[in-house]
Amino acid sequence: MAADDGISITTKSPDPGITSPEALAFVAALQRAFDGRRRALLGERAVRQDRLDRGELPNLPSPDAGHRAEAWTVAPVPKDLVDRRVEITGPPDRKMLINALNSGARVFMADFEDALSPTWDNVVAGQRNVHDAVRRTIAFEGPDGRRYELHDDVATLMVRPRGWHLVERHLLVDGAPVSASLFDFGLALFHNARALLDTGSGPYFYLPKLESAPEAALWNDVFLAAQDALGLAPGTIKATVLLETVLAAFEMDEILYELREHSAGMNAGRWDYIFSVVKKFRARPDFVLPDRSAVSMTVPFMRAYTELLVRSCHRRGAHAIGGMAAFIPNRRDPEATAAALAKVRDDKLRESGDGFDGTWVAHPDLVPVALDIFDTALGERPHQLERRRDDVDVTDADLLAVARTGGAVTDQGVRANVSVGIRYIESWLRGTGAAALDNLMEDAATAEISRAQIWQWQRHGVPLDDGRTVTAALVRAVMDEELARLRGVLGPERFDGGRFADARRLFEQVALDSSFPEFLTLPAYDVL
Repeated sequence: MAADDGISITTKSPDPGITSPEALAFVAALQRAFDGRRRALLGERAVRQDRLDRGELPNLPSPDAGHRAEAWTVAPVPKDLVDRRVEITGPPDRKMLINALNSGARVFMADFEDALSPTWDNVVAGQRNVHDAVRRTIAFEGPDGRRYELHDDVATLMVRPRGWHLVERHLLVDGAPVSASLFDFGLALFHNARALLDTGSGPYFYLPKLESAPEAALWNDVFLAAQDALGLAPGTIKATVLLETVLAAFEMDEILYELREHSAGMNAGRWDYIFSVVKKFRARPDFVLPDRSAVSMTVPFMRAYTELLVRSCHRRGAHAIGGMAAFIPNRRDPEATAAALAKVRDDKLRESGDGFDGTWVAHPDLVPVALDIFDTALGERPHQLERRRDDVDVTDADLLAVARTGGAVTDQGVRANVSVGIRYIESWLRGTGAAALDNLMEDAATAEISRAQIWQWQRHGVPLDDGRTVTAALVRAVMDEELARLRGVLGPERFDGGRFADARRLFEQVALDSSFPEFLTLPAYDVL
């Protein structure tokens, strides 16, 4: 597409209807109005990180600070967001999208962020799939001739755009790549807002990776401008914040306040939250975590974060949605599946007992499991907003009680992180952002934990439970061994024909560099 008023696509569009001049002009208007603030806020992230690296710790505001003492609540949500007892998430792949909407979950989140490898074709096709799903014209025919179509009763659709830190390099506005957040949000809203409202629904979004109230305020101003430009009533857009960074946990009230006209609650984004803890306190040996498998939702710092989330949301009349169950049932291994399902049930029982209004799953087979538990907890009620959880009293020390996490760093933990990290990056580089690995649905968040833990353990010379120390040399040796093992499992043709060499180089870069890369997807995007 040739330059037009400073707007240009750097390659051929696979779907000119989605990337129409009118749609791109809408995105460009948002970019020109808000990208300066976005970049300034990313600069503030760097300033805060420098303070953390020098030993400063975050603090919860006092109960009477700012708007905390006031009796405000968020605006009411539309009727199709009142009952969110089970939500399913996944990339906006055509077949997956149909299956998720048909799954029996109340909500489906089409994920343009952690579950999507952002090739240009994937991003544009995802927007087309959302467009067709909204209009109920979506269908898919598999290689076996099986046809997939929407049922009469489907989940409410929500869209997660990419985070503030990412850009979409295939669209330039005034010579610079557009914010990926504004690109994903802008196209989804421009094409679908009116059609969604005509069906009795609306434009609903999930907001990822926020680190502060000013970042939420930026989204709120984007919503106001976008609604005005499209002639939508104030408050039409509704957004759920993924509370998946440790700094945002100290500003839950403030984030809800900034989005109060557009808020649809918060979600406990558990995997990114663990990654955030490692990333933000990476300079401190007292914040070293054990093997990922030992960092459960019941360890003290994770328990404090989730209980505070329910209390903060319900105090303001906002929904609190629980974390992801990433397990994928394996029909060839019934014993492993039964054991994993028992853990899923325990997790969802804890969430429903804590007062969450709903929960997340990654696979349609888990919808009935989670639904049964929340149906039992809720009965005829659509949510648990009346449970204010005034009994919860979380302090700074509780949110930062990482040192109280039990467990060890083991050879198995190192190998699991190396294996998952490299295999996920290889999948991502081939264009698949939601990868089934070891009976789990892995996305960018779990790959981030894998490489961040390796970086943290190597940086602080953490001892393994067998007496050895985690060093760069040890990690590289494990990489060699795991890749050799993987070549044997996959076979030379699949292994050599994949992108494992690129994936290894990237993993080594983001896991062993002297400085900590903020997100693995940033250098990976350059290779994609």
